[in-house]
Amino acid sequence: MIDLYTWTTPNGRKVPILMEELGVPYRLRPVDLGKDEQFAPAFLAISPNNKIPAIVDPDAPGGPLPIFESGAILIYLADKHGQFLPPGGAARWKALEWLFWGIGGLGPMLGQLYFFSSRAPERLPLAIDRFTAEAARLLGVMDRRLGEADYLAGDYSIADIAAYPWVAMATEFMPEELAERWSRMAHARRWFDAVGARPAVQRGMAVLKD
Repeated sequence: MIDLYTWTTPNGRKVPILMEELGVPYRLRPVDLGKDEQFAPAFLAISPNNKIPAIVDPDAPGGPLPIFESGAILIYLADKHGQFLPPGGAARWKALEWLFWGIGGLGPMLGQLYFFSSRAPERLPLAIDRFTAEAARLLGVMDRRLGEADYLAGDYSIADIAAYPWVAMATEFMPEELAERWSRMAHARRWFDAVGARPAVQRGMAVLKD
C-alpha cells in the first residue's frame, strides 16, 4: 500500500484525486504545514524540497521508492496503473504538455495571486495587479483550449487532475476583476463543473477535511 504524504492545499489535493480515480488503496500520512512538519528529518528524507505531496511505494521494482513533486507522482502512478496518461504517441505528449502548463504556470500564478490578494499582511497593488493579469491570461488560455476539446488533453487525464484543485481554490478567492472575466469563460466553467462532478474528484478534494 502506497504511503501518501499530503496536506490540505491545491498541490496536496492532486495525488489523492488520482488515487481515488485509480481505486487503489493508500495510507494517508498528514504533513501539517501549519506546524512545520514538512521540515521534519523523516519527511525531508522523502521530500528533500520540504514540499508536499510525496509518496513512498513499497512495491516498486527494486524496493521501496520515494517520489516527491506532484507532477512526477502523477506520471508515475498513471503509468504504473495504465490510466489517465496515454502510454505513447501524440496523445501522451498532449497530456504532458498540459500537465506541465498547469504545474509550471497556472498553479504558481494562482498561488501567488491568492497570497497577495488574501493572505499578505499588507496589500501590494502592483503584485495583485501583476498576478491578476497573469491569472486572467492563463485562464483565458484554458478557456480557448476547452473550446476545442472536452478536457485539456482531449480525454480526461492527469492534466485535468493537476489543474482542477488550483481553479477550485481560485474560484473561492478571486479578486473582483478576475471573477468578472471568469464569468465569461464558458468553456472553462463547463470543464470545471464536469471535473468537479466526478465522485473520485469529490473524494480526493475532501481528504483531510474535518
